[in-house]
Amino acid sequence: MSEFKVKFRGVRGSFPVADKNFFKFGGNTSCVEVNIGKHIIILDAGTGIVNVGNTLLEKHIATSIEQSQRTPINATILLSHIHQDHLQGLTFFKPLHLKSTKLNIFGQGTAECNLTKTLSELVFGKTFPLDLNDISGQLNIKDINDTQTIIIKKDGEIEIIETSKITPDKEDILITSYKSYVHPQDGVIIYKISYQGKSLVYATDKECYFGGDKKFAQFAKGCDLLIHDSQYTTEDYLSPLSPKQGYGHSTYDMAIEVMKQTKAKNLAFFHYDPGYDDTKLSRIEEHYTAGNKNIFMAYEGLEFNLD
Repeated sequence: MSEFKVKFRGVRGSFPVADKNFFKFGGNTSCVEVNIGKHIIILDAGTGIVNVGNTLLEKHIATSIEQSQRTPINATILLSHIHQDHLQGLTFFKPLHLKSTKLNIFGQGTAECNLTKTLSELVFGKTFPLDLNDISGQLNIKDINDTQTIIIKKDGEIEIIETSKITPDKEDILITSYKSYVHPQDGVIIYKISYQGKSLVYATDKECYFGGDKKFAQFAKGCDLLIHDSQYTTEDYLSPLSPKQGYGHSTYDMAIEVMKQTKAKNLAFFHYDPGYDDTKLSRIEEHYTAGNKNIFMAYEGLEFNLD
């Protein structure tokens, strides 16, 4: 079996923070790097993706002294939604600006505005010195929905097939999705990456229903790693002065309840409120993870192996 490794590159929600009191868990916004064999899958493009790009560029340069002989960078980016904290680092992802780079970007579009147009208008152009068409890398931007499966073949080729029609090979990487409508404005895509009997579910920006989300529980059932939104403590979520219900985010207690309902083998808390410094998160960590090795706080640089 090939490697199936997860590396957390950005675990913060809403906006990045740079302060000495945020060193332990990190201040970059949402980005998780997944390496399966030679394939690189990047979950979201918050500011954490900048360091992913820097690492990939260093490896690219190290493959040859001659620029023309260097091994091209091939990667797949899965966007959960188009809020700023999940897109802030995309334009500063250095491999974008290499002609040899091949980058697949998947996410949700609408009938009025597909993903290509959305990225062109929201991320590039007016808010960045370059238009989308000025990017040197080879971009393949596609809208997806939760009836489709993205298949990454052993040779790196990618197919998008209706889930009901797939006949996967054991060497295929399968990416399926689930649309949650709880997060404002247009909901959020939750991804499941499956490979050789192992699976990872990435559920950021997902607020929980009362009694649980039964369809999601079925989608994520038995996954080996559940990365789940945990932006607030229960006290902050229910605060009479500034309640967070309806903001589209979960509490730590909600995430644990989802772990129970899905029978996930491991749970990573993720997408922390930018007001929670290391001291507060350490207290939360002590309260929720003590005595349970299968529940942990994600932090920048943390690696988790599913192989």
